[in-house]
Amino acid sequence: MSDYRNDAAWARAEDQDDPLARYRDAFSIPRTDDGREVHYFTGNSLGLMPKATRAAVERELDDWAGLGVDGHFRAKHPWYPYHEAFLDTGARLVGAERGEVVMMNTLTVNLHLMMVSFYRPTRERYKIVIEDPAFPSDTYAVRSQLEFHGIDPDDGLVTIQPRDGEHHFRVEDIEALLHEHRDSIALVMLGGVNFLNGQLLPLERIVHAAKACGAKIGYDLAHAAGNVPLRLHDWGVDFAVWCSYKYLNSGPGAVGGCFVHHDAAKDPSLKRFAGWWGNDPTTRFKMHLIPRFEPHGTAEAWQLSNPPILAMAPIRTSLEIFDEVGMARLREKSLRLTGYLEFLLGEHGRDRFEVITPADPAERGCQLSVLVHDRPRERFQALERAGVVADFREPNVIRVAPVPLYNTFHDVWAFADAIARTD
Repeated sequence: MSDYRNDAAWARAEDQDDPLARYRDAFSIPRTDDGREVHYFTGNSLGLMPKATRAAVERELDDWAGLGVDGHFRAKHPWYPYHEAFLDTGARLVGAERGEVVMMNTLTVNLHLMMVSFYRPTRERYKIVIEDPAFPSDTYAVRSQLEFHGIDPDDGLVTIQPRDGEHHFRVEDIEALLHEHRDSIALVMLGGVNFLNGQLLPLERIVHAAKACGAKIGYDLAHAAGNVPLRLHDWGVDFAVWCSYKYLNSGPGAVGGCFVHHDAAKDPSLKRFAGWWGNDPTTRFKMHLIPRFEPHGTAEAWQLSNPPILAMAPIRTSLEIFDEVGMARLREKSLRLTGYLEFLLGEHGRDRFEVITPADPAERGCQLSVLVHDRPRERFQALERAGVVADFREPNVIRVAPVPLYNTFHDVWAFADAIARTD
């Protein structure tokens, strides 16, 4: 039996006792037109800005202004090895070993680069497995890769879907589908947390199922990185990609992240697209003297270009916060916030609201997806009037993400109160 109460005073008391409450002050909270802080629940779309970000970017601008090209080696954070700042923080974030994570490009660009290496179709083994619905960019990328290789996407694309009348993916259905197509699957490429229903897939179990049928396995962790604890290395994931502008709070269009397991990174024969920043750093500046690409034996070998410093400064700021707090503590608060939200929605009427995110806390992250049975648009507009920022997906799903770094129990209470007031 939970101790949750549908009471604003109870929510404020929880906030006073919250050991992570002080981190909210590290973020810039948007305000309504009349000056009130909004109740912000769209960290699953664009995370809020850490206040330290402005100074971090200005630091690089000052070094550029004062040092010019010498900033590559003399800046406070030298630009030449700038990406190496994430070797440890990035690895800890997703449960990787040092050298398995590199911050570069954006998510879909990285997904294409990974498929160049890990999607190697043959006449017999050529299919790619994704979920349906998947985030549209993933679907576009996968279909275009199939077409690039001369494969009809209607034949080469295999989709995992919820059963009729259900909203979640069943792991036994995923395993059965992989077994059914075991001789023809080249790549399994799934979202770690589904963007629409908020379901956290059993990632380790799917790795075992994919490898049992001889396929490569990769994950889109856009909605998982910084949201749920991950152990990519231990699970034996071949590759993973993610963006940094959602739960990682690194700004619109932020540089993405990429994981490549050491077993693959150390294989110089693995096909890839090459660029000079993926070259062995000991020979990188010999340039025309060594025209042949010599890959670095880590995830850094997939870099094509030098790091965009002004775009990477916010990631440094954000990952310092994650490193300080730790995913275990964030997960603990996240489970309590989403549990409270689910409780409140039940209090306000299960005939009006249906949470289509799994009820089992182990099968979800920060996001709850709420299917609204009556007047969904009116209820969403009521949220906006109350200073609640959430996300509406046609025709009747409101996505709500209480982010433990900056959302409060009172935020959650205010959301539930506002959505119930349209009667």
